[in-house]
Parts: sequence; structure tokens; C-alpha cells
Amino acid sequence: MKKYFLFLILPTLLFAQEFKFGAARGLFMGIGVGPRFPIGNFSESQNIGVGFDVTFSYADNELLPFFLYTNIGYQHYPGRQDFYKRTDYSSLSSNVLVVAPGVRYYFPPLIESVMLLMPIVDAGLSFAYFERSHQFKLDRGKQNYVEETGKFGFHIGAGFSMFLLDVITYYNFLNNNEYISVNFRATIPIFVTF
Repeated sequence: MKKYFLFLILPTLLFAQEFKFGAARGLFMGIGVGPRFPIGNFSESQNIGVGFDVTFSYADNELLPFFLYTNIGYQHYPGRQDFYKRTDYSSLSSNVLVVAPGVRYYFPPLIESVMLLMPIVDAGLSFAYFERSHQFKLDRGKQNYVEETGKFGFHIGAGFSMFLLDVITYYNFLNNNEYISVNFRATIPIFVTF
């Protein structure tokens, strides 16, 4: 875990510098929650999970309508009952810590009069740290263990934003751990200058 933490923090420290873009800038924080749907090989052993995340995004008038962001999230996936019936497992659960930097693009609003409703697309890289608990049926004579792995991947998403409230569906690719996530996110400004 320590080596992954160092790997994630080191680039931030090396490249940390003051932004010098345009005159109007903003830093925003979003809190999201939603279901996680395993697909492919991942869905054979894991059931629908839940996840929540915190997103920090940066906007600049010279970058608009693009926003740069980093997302830090936690997910939990319980095992499938039918998987337990056909295997030696009595329990299999996955806890996942995800760090995902990316870029979000805001299209022109579809609605402006009653409320602001903008289509958005989103893409970025992902790093996931998996902690998977393997527990076996007592009569099988197998030793329980905890597996820890790190995986790199990417995510792409699309949805709608009311600027302070977003609904986005993502396809998340991690080798043998692909999933679809739906995020309901509330965003608040932390710092804005003009």
C-alpha cells in the first residue's frame, strides 16, 4: 500500500506549481454516490456494488468548457450467491480504492430558462487498489486469505449537469475488473476568482 501511495503522491509533489492561466479560475469539490455494476469476468463472482467519491475540479476561463479533475473514491462489491453455490467459497468481497484524474467537457446548455441543463462527456485514467477477501467453506480444507492488487485503467462517461448537480454514467476499464458506474454528484465551489 505504501508504494502505491508514494507512486500517486510523488508526481503531485514534483509538478506542483501555481497556475498562471486566465483571469477567472475556480476550484470545486463534488461528492458523489451511486451503484457499481460489474461486467465481464468481474460479474461472474461479484454482485452489484456501491461506491462514493470526492472530486476536486479546476476550471479556468482559458480552458472552458473543459474542467480538469481528480476523483478519489471507495467501492464495495459483495459476492454473488450463485457463485458460492457452484464453488468452494463461502464469502468473496472486494473493497476498492480508486484514484482517477481526467477531463470533463461541458456542451452548450439544452435548457437555460427554467434551469441550466448541460450535456457532459468525461474521460481519464484510473488507478485502483483492490483488497479482496477470500473465505472458503469449512469442509473444503482451504485457507482463507486477503488478496491485494493494484491495477491501471481508464474511464469514459457521459451525462447531464445542472452545474451543481450531475448525473453521469461511466464505463470503467480495469483488466478483469470492468464495471459500469452511475454517479449522482453534488458540487460546491471552494475558491473562485475573476
